[in-house]
Amino acid sequence: MNFFKKITLFVILCFYLAILTKMVLFKYIPLSEIIHHFNFSNHPYFWRSNNFVPFKTINFYLYLDNVNLDIRIKNLAGNVIGFIPFGFILPLIVKKFQSLRLVTAATFTLSLTFEILQLLFEFGSFDVDDLILNTLGGILGFLPFKLARLILQRKKT
Repeated sequence: MNFFKKITLFVILCFYLAILTKMVLFKYIPLSEIIHHFNFSNHPYFWRSNNFVPFKTINFYLYLDNVNLDIRIKNLAGNVIGFIPFGFILPLIVKKFQSLRLVTAATFTLSLTFEILQLLFEFGSFDVDDLILNTLGGILGFLPFKLARLILQRKKT
């Protein structure tokens, strides 16, 4: 890949990460009020609003009848879809990340970073299910990259 394409993809990745950060960390907070949320809390209500139990939120949205379909889609599909571009763009920019294992680890690490920041600074709530769904999104984003790479390799031979 030539230098110009790599720089273009890097700029796209930066814009994507900025938008993702706004949507994940600051979806409920106006940018002008972010500074007021940099505090640590041990308030009991805060700790109850986080989810540390795998599949608890996923099961809630999939199987509870009293949850609006729009909310289900935003919470489940949104977490997956939001990380698909990361799994696709990262291996295009960095050759090291052209394996499923490394893209999965990078996506998990990015998602964990967001979740820990939400936990520490009360930008939202920590949800282990977001880690699962976000990582799945990164994996799904990697699959078209891998498929295209296989097709191109077969055409060369």
